[in-house]
Amino acid sequence: MKDYLQKAYCMNQTVRIYAAITTDIVKEAKSIFNLWPSSLQALGRTLTISAIMSCTYKSGEFLNIKLDCDGPVGKITVEATDGKVRGFCQNPGVLLQYNDGRLNIEHAVGAGTIEVVKDLHMRAPFSSSCEIVSGDIAQDFTYYFAKSEQIPSSVGLGVSIDNEGNVLSAGGFLIQVMPGCKEEYIKALEERLKTMKPCTEMIKEGYNPEEIINEITGGDYEILETKELKYECSCNRERFEKGLISLGKDTLTNILNEDHKVEITCNFCNKKYNFNEDELKELIFKCK
Repeated sequence: MKDYLQKAYCMNQTVRIYAAITTDIVKEAKSIFNLWPSSLQALGRTLTISAIMSCTYKSGEFLNIKLDCDGPVGKITVEATDGKVRGFCQNPGVLLQYNDGRLNIEHAVGAGTIEVVKDLHMRAPFSSSCEIVSGDIAQDFTYYFAKSEQIPSSVGLGVSIDNEGNVLSAGGFLIQVMPGCKEEYIKALEERLKTMKPCTEMIKEGYNPEEIINEITGGDYEILETKELKYECSCNRERFEKGLISLGKDTLTNILNEDHKVEITCNFCNKKYNFNEDELKELIFKCK
């Protein structure tokens, strides 16, 4: 089954729910970066909520999400648009556990800030931020929506891995209360969230998006949209050529004289782009 998201309404169309399975996305990140369990959980959860968030905006609108963390995982960077997502963490080789063997995600992430930059095709991108309150990622984004976007929300995220660190399943949900939602609806939803299965448990048991929505609502919902999700890197040689040209003639000439070549690795997919001596000369010629 490919990764996908379902959007639904409930509570007389005053509550929006986005539920997603992101197993292939997280597997792809694991394969690219050889992520250890704590780094895998941190990046996998961030990729999941970023993919979900990208589906709350119009087609073509772009998100850049950065977690500036002081834990051993380091900074996490994710870009997302239209359900397509890519990302990386500063330190992929982190395994941090509690004494009972459970993964310690909170301390692996640590304290810091979440910054979300949204390119909504207006005059300038819009930026918002908040502090990281737990390192759990799901709780942190629940807090982000309440503080930075003033949207009462609940976020659930889960990545299930085996004893060898392989990804078994991944996914999550985003619940957003819209203006005009009755207090009785909000209280009923809060009670439902207290008694339903945790997101991590649902993901581990193989729930699909509709089953997650059903668990949240108790069956009273309306599916509005189904959207495919995937890990996709938009890097290409032309983009890196432009980046090299932007360094200027003097810098490129120094590189040519000292190294005679340059290799650039994409942070998001680890693909390497090589430019030889003749190609550097051509780029220098293109510099203004």
